[in-house]
Amino acid sequence: MSADFQIAWEVMKWPFVACLLFPPLLVYLGLHVVKREVIFVDLALAQVATLGTCIALLMGYHFDDRTTFWISLAVTFVGAAFFSWTRSTQKGPVPQEAIIGITFVVAAAGVILLLSRVAGGKEELEHLLTGDILNVTKGEIGQRLIVFAALGGFYAAFHKRFVLISSDPEKAFADGVRVRLWDFLFYAAFALVVVSFVRLAGVLLTFAYLIVPAVCGTMLAQEWMKRLAIGWGIAAAASLIGLWASYKMDLPTGAAIVVASGLLLAIVGIFSSARRA
Repeated sequence: MSADFQIAWEVMKWPFVACLLFPPLLVYLGLHVVKREVIFVDLALAQVATLGTCIALLMGYHFDDRTTFWISLAVTFVGAAFFSWTRSTQKGPVPQEAIIGITFVVAAAGVILLLSRVAGGKEELEHLLTGDILNVTKGEIGQRLIVFAALGGFYAAFHKRFVLISSDPEKAFADGVRVRLWDFLFYAAFALVVVSFVRLAGVLLTFAYLIVPAVCGTMLAQEWMKRLAIGWGIAAAASLIGLWASYKMDLPTGAAIVVASGLLLAIVGIFSSARRA
């Protein structure tokens, strides 16, 4: 084993572990988002979580304080309740995607306004967008792994119900399922995932892990488990490429993984089009 490889492994070991362990749950949620055709709901929730963090910073708490996490989570739960309340089986004059987009824009503007009143606001904004996954620790991974495992168990236990609500909400309503209640539970657990991962990896990487692998899986397979496996493979490959590029070329790690995800999506799109042709 070369000295250069040993140095790279020591630097990238825990970021690499994080990029392998966390994406499966994110990909699963992304598959639901793609099925519901509300692509930007995860980005909107991530931005709402960021808004909650900014409120805590303005109140005098530090980014790493436990109180900051709870304030961010509480604000994100409000966003989750709002999205579940605006869900409807009928095609209204205003689609939910428009409401989600407006929420994202307003939350983003709120973040800019709040950080303008915080010392070092520009640096905090960059940190919230890109995260700091390169400096993730074993302890942080362990804490989030417990949370992600519990939430994964929750989604697995009610997988069929969540699939029905995402795929055929009309049938769910007809069968007497309390769709808005289950939607809130779905988005509330979603919010906890987003808040946990945004604090680790930033808004951009969270969105990339949620959507890009899920879109690739949807292009290449029909079954949920196959889509999940493909999505995890895409996320792992993008992580490897991004981490390697970040180390070799001294690039921001989160942004490098996002760009790698985009490149892999382009390759999958070309392959999928050629296969259909």
